[in-house]
Amino acid sequence: MTGLGGSRSRVSRVVVTPVAFADPPLLNVVGVHQPWALRAVVEVHTDDGLLGLGETYGDETQLGRLQAVAARLGGHDPYDLTGLRRLVAQVLAAGDGGAGMSFGGMLDVDSALETVYSPFEVACLDVQARRAGVPVSDLLGGRVRDRVDFAGYLFYKWAAHPGHEPDAWGEALDADGIVAQARRMVDGWGFTSLKLKGGVFAPEVECEAVEALRAAFPDHPLRLDPNGGWTPATSVKVAERLAGVVEYLEDPTPGIPGMAEVARRTDLPLATNMCVIAMEHLPPAIAADAVQVVLSDHHLWGGLRRSALLAGICETFGLGLSMHSNSHLGISLAAMVHLAASSENLTYACDTHYPWKTQDLLVPGVLEFRDGAVDVPTGPGLGVELDRDKLAVLHEQWVTCGVRRREDTVYMRSIEPGFEVNTSRW
Repeated sequence: MTGLGGSRSRVSRVVVTPVAFADPPLLNVVGVHQPWALRAVVEVHTDDGLLGLGETYGDETQLGRLQAVAARLGGHDPYDLTGLRRLVAQVLAAGDGGAGMSFGGMLDVDSALETVYSPFEVACLDVQARRAGVPVSDLLGGRVRDRVDFAGYLFYKWAAHPGHEPDAWGEALDADGIVAQARRMVDGWGFTSLKLKGGVFAPEVECEAVEALRAAFPDHPLRLDPNGGWTPATSVKVAERLAGVVEYLEDPTPGIPGMAEVARRTDLPLATNMCVIAMEHLPPAIAADAVQVVLSDHHLWGGLRRSALLAGICETFGLGLSMHSNSHLGISLAAMVHLAASSENLTYACDTHYPWKTQDLLVPGVLEFRDGAVDVPTGPGLGVELDRDKLAVLHEQWVTCGVRRREDTVYMRSIEPGFEVNTSRW
């Protein structure tokens, strides 16, 4: 592929760096976050001096696959994304076959192809846009908004990990604690939408917390996500109770059949990032009218271009669209912002874990939350730059922290041996 100036750009080397950053004890349906969250940073360097960045999950299986792909990318044309996808598939087939992946016991995919491909695609798009001197959002069709709205992500949580000092957020184990946490989110970041991660306590308790949020923030759109913690019957009861209080329920019960049963019995929209997380899930979900809002995630769906394709499918079938989040750093946030900026039918504020982190690996000043939104970077590519010193710190934390995969349930059982996963518990 010929770029500006007539020269042919090729990948000269690829660097995959595992990193770890501190994560608070955030509770969920399968347990509690470990003290360290893992990510992987992908750097794609070209022979004409450009650098593209990607970020993804950092468990040891994912790292092995990323490194195997990186070893094969030398000489690749960064504009040849179809060839890149084919190369990733070949590498996975020659290795462990690219078998499915599990993310903390809540998300499972049958094939690793999309998840492994995604950070390389983002990095190549970063290279392409830097070479052209335009933002990545221009490669996705152009911006339809200059600012991207996000929702404050609320969690039940302990005051501290056992054996650690209390964190700045403090304990949140009841409605008062959740409202106080929300107040900190709103005061500190200006969020105008709020989401509560449920599946931790009985539905009645979590409904009380949502109702307390409504009383404290009467104008904020609210949403509740128990990650499949309820049966269909309980989900319907909660939907009846929270009708007019929440804008949607996210994954109240597991699976497309269960969600379809709930959808038939309520007018409250149902959202998902659990039962529809790949293209092959869309036909049965649409046929069953199981979900009304799809939460995209470029890490899972195969990068930015396939996520843009997902947005088009959602528009075609009249589905709402928002964006899922996991514990992430600034490279992922930048990619999310560019994708959201170019998604015309983005219906709801996006999720983000970003306020929960205390470290990042970017040069500051680009990604700032104001009034619950982030300005779309206008510089070339993703518009962000690595801080090499910070990257080194986070990599050293990965070396020393001892965590190599996300295991919320295992970690919870090391603290509460009798803990049982709450999926479909209520």
